[in-house]
Amino acid sequence: MAQLPRLRDLFRAWVGIGLQSFGGGATTLYLMRRVTVEEQHWLNDEEFALYWGIVQIAPGINLLGQTVLIGWRVAGVLGAIVALIGLLLPSIAITILITAAYATIRTQPLVVAALHGIIPATVGVGVILAIQMLNPPLVASSREGWGQLGVSVAVLVGAPLLLVLLNLPAIMVLWGAGICCAVGFWLLNRRGGAQ
Repeated sequence: MAQLPRLRDLFRAWVGIGLQSFGGGATTLYLMRRVTVEEQHWLNDEEFALYWGIVQIAPGINLLGQTVLIGWRVAGVLGAIVALIGLLLPSIAITILITAAYATIRTQPLVVAALHGIIPATVGVGVILAIQMLNPPLVASSREGWGQLGVSVAVLVGAPLLLVLLNLPAIMVLWGAGICCAVGFWLLNRRGGAQ
């Protein structure tokens, strides 16, 4: 019985996220972080970033994976199910309604103008989110020393360059980044242990 209020709160929080998730993945991820880290304190910044890193290496929709991991953390298997339903329910309902309405108003100048404004706003939200999520791993790397911070910054700069310049698949870049950081950490610790 003690778990029911937590499940209800979890459902309410994820329905709220689902109702506000306009503008794509960056907006939704920003809302997830704000609700779970800042408002509800279900996770801290490091845990949120860790979970986001975990879902990056798995196939499928990362936001759904993040939702499941957070729901699982908060209330186990039922929490994962409740969080997922809470996130998807408003999105599905609103998408059906908007699709039906959009078919009749899609050529209206106000609608076209509004859609042109949403895109830059979404990019702006993505920039804020990237900065917020960048802080925990850089702080953790700096605590481990300048060498590990250097490896982290190299991966931070190198990963997008590899995506853009060499057009490598994202999964290859993500797994490569993980391997580079693991090897760098191992080498730095080995060197530190030898001194």
